[in-house]
Amino acid sequence: MSPSPSSKPTRTIPSQTLFRGLEIIDAVANGVTTLPAISEKTGINSSTAHRLASALVQIRYLKFEPRKGYSLGSKLIELGFLAYQQSNLPATARAHLEKLAMATQDTVHLAAFDDGEVAYLDKLPGQRAVEISSRIGGRKAVCSTGVGKALLLDKTEAEWRALFAHDHPQQSGSTAEEEWLALMRNYAHSGYAFDLGEDAPLIRCVAVPIRDASARIVAAVSVSSAAEYMNSERMTALIPVVQATAHSISTELGSRNDAG
Repeated sequence: MSPSPSSKPTRTIPSQTLFRGLEIIDAVANGVTTLPAISEKTGINSSTAHRLASALVQIRYLKFEPRKGYSLGSKLIELGFLAYQQSNLPATARAHLEKLAMATQDTVHLAAFDDGEVAYLDKLPGQRAVEISSRIGGRKAVCSTGVGKALLLDKTEAEWRALFAHDHPQQSGSTAEEEWLALMRNYAHSGYAFDLGEDAPLIRCVAVPIRDASARIVAAVSVSSAAEYMNSERMTALIPVVQATAHSISTELGSRNDAG
């Protein structure tokens, strides 16, 4: 039967292609790396899955490496950074970060935990001639940065061990791991974290978590500077200063109590 004059053409093919491509990305994001596994996971036949996956590799939404298979591509990482930058958190925090940077004259960071790493959402350079290697949109190891440790304060010791093993596989199970865990226990109890040169030997950092209305840690704020400006006395003195900034941001996010 031919369609009536009032019938509208359907757009099932483009939408199906879009959704199938998104299903493939979602499968890869959840650890599926081979074409047969992608096909089985999504229910998309092998030839169609191969065609779509190849297209996604071409536009950098996926990456393919022989013997390793598929992984998320650099385009998704770029979009993730843009999503962070366009979220309400950096805008909400900005005035508080500016006030902290002015008061300390040091570099101030805003960061979040993302896929086992630190993702930097904002950075305000200090007034001192100190070079800090971080950048907005950049990523660093979570276990060796002040903001990274602050982001982990609510996690379990088992999660700490797994993250340490990921960041420092050669030191997993060593004395270095036990020393790091001892520091984390103290930081979790106290509600702040230090970088004592683990990320860069000449840089020191004081970091505090930021919490949302559910009291969940969603970000961290830090003050960083060269060791010559950050002796132990100054780092201790900065703890309540950074905590006050984190508390102000947490309050704007709806938190009534930002204590760990």
